[in-house]
Amino acid sequence: MSSYTDIGIDLGTASILVYIRGRGVVLKEPSVVAFDRDTNKVKAIGEDARLMLGRTPSNIIAVRPLRQGVISDYKVTEKMMQYFIQKAIGKKTFRKPRIAVCVPSGVTEVEKKAVEDATMMAGAREVHIIEEPIAAAIGAGIDISRPYGNMIVDIGGGTSDIAVISLGSTVVSASIKIAGDDFDEALVRHMRKKHNLHIGERTAEDMKIRIGTAYKSADVQYMDVKGRNLITGLPKTVKVSSEETEEALRTETSQIVEAIHGVLEKTPPELAADIADRGIVLTGGGSLLNGLEELIAEKTGINTMTAEDPMTAVAIGTGRYVEFLSGYKGDV
Repeated sequence: MSSYTDIGIDLGTASILVYIRGRGVVLKEPSVVAFDRDTNKVKAIGEDARLMLGRTPSNIIAVRPLRQGVISDYKVTEKMMQYFIQKAIGKKTFRKPRIAVCVPSGVTEVEKKAVEDATMMAGAREVHIIEEPIAAAIGAGIDISRPYGNMIVDIGGGTSDIAVISLGSTVVSASIKIAGDDFDEALVRHMRKKHNLHIGERTAEDMKIRIGTAYKSADVQYMDVKGRNLITGLPKTVKVSSEETEEALRTETSQIVEAIHGVLEKTPPELAADIADRGIVLTGGGSLLNGLEELIAEKTGINTMTAEDPMTAVAIGTGRYVEFLSGYKGDV
């Protein structure tokens, strides 16, 4: 029974991943909740709710209860976590699980407490809060207990966390509120400004995944983007190139590069030398943006690589952190 009682949760702005010891990542769903405004009842959670974004009648609203990695709607977050924990472990467990939840490195004690309370209310026996870069490093396969400097850049949906880790803890870190969701918004603004085309959140995300790039390359990709013409008010399709997305995303990508620079400047020289040798590791869904590795490598002069499975690195690391604690304190 005990193998089912340790859970790691990556509480992301865009999606929630649940890791169970011995089973790996068992659930990955968007952190979206749809509820009826009239009755205040939850209609759908996760993927079912995401499909409702921008497509609901006026009484049903689809919301993201987490904004920039922080709980913006406490009650809804609690319901959502309860649903995901239940869905991941099933109804058959007799013991309440021990849960590790990961939060962005810049959150305040009050925000940490809110996450802890919501997790306890959702049915945890004991809660451990772990900072995102540490979870990302463990999930990316880095041995964080050794006295070497490792630089992790975790680009999620709402925040990007940059940290230098050595001897199991963070030495220098920065958390900026520029990440995957901001890439989407930048594309929405670009389409409006350049093509007079109004596109939705999901279309922007699709564009980012298919033709979005952070670095100019000779291989130009194209995509037909559908939206509403702001002048005529009628549906319209526009052909967009990957070069255009590089230009549209430049402000956001350069802010991430600047934040990496800032952390490197504050890093002690010995650890900076380690990073120059070992490189920078990218994790998080936002790191999948095409050309980001090349951009960071060019601007910092340090070899940059993306973790093997950047989307699940934080969830796996959070779960392994619980295992790390078990080994540390003896299993309970």
